[in-house]
Amino acid sequence: MTRRRWIADEVSGNRAALVGAHARHLAQVLRGRIGQEFDIAAGELVRRGRITGIADDRVEFELGEVVAVPSAFNLTVVLSIFKFDRMEWAMEKCVELGASRIAPVVAQRTEAHLARSAGKRLERWQRMARQAAEQSRRASAPEISQPVSLQAALTSCHGARIVLAESEEQTMLKDALRANDGAGEITLAFGPEGGWTESELRLFERAGWVAASLGSTILRAETAVIAATAIALAELQ
Repeated sequence: MTRRRWIADEVSGNRAALVGAHARHLAQVLRGRIGQEFDIAAGELVRRGRITGIADDRVEFELGEVVAVPSAFNLTVVLSIFKFDRMEWAMEKCVELGASRIAPVVAQRTEAHLARSAGKRLERWQRMARQAAEQSRRASAPEISQPVSLQAALTSCHGARIVLAESEEQTMLKDALRANDGAGEITLAFGPEGGWTESELRLFERAGWVAASLGSTILRAETAVIAATAIALAELQ
């Protein structure tokens, strides 16, 4: 039977711990017990962990053999802020698929009230990312960065950078990815509902980004994010 995986809040040598609400879920909801074993993501490795101490707000583990190592690929998703329910669903699926980092940005077509509220949801997004990472048995949770302007995001991304654009008619995403085969890091950027504006696409072009398309079908923002992330990760692997 596959062991459940947890991402440790604290790691010291051959010891690890879950704390706070993270620990309460294991201690109270799942009724964890001394001696029970789980996979524990601890730093750069996933190790077998045996519960040695359990309380309502702290569960301690003794760490044993290494059972997994982190993936070598590195995918950043630059995600324009759109309706939170749909955006958060897309974020969760990107985490499950294996995105390394999600960078929320305020685009020109981001609704003003969503832009104002986005910063207050960062803690929720980080908690959601950790839960999705544990569910999908990842070695670590991806970074969810503080929402910033598009201009700030353009200068903070490295490696091969691809912006998904409905107006692009020549280059398909898979071709843009294959042209950058061997790149240590890939960044994909997605517009909000309504897409990028012409002025934003010019910003991308001046910053050296490559525009790519998912085809002639017009997709919802969240559908485009998930489809492109899956394609990119399939190419990287």
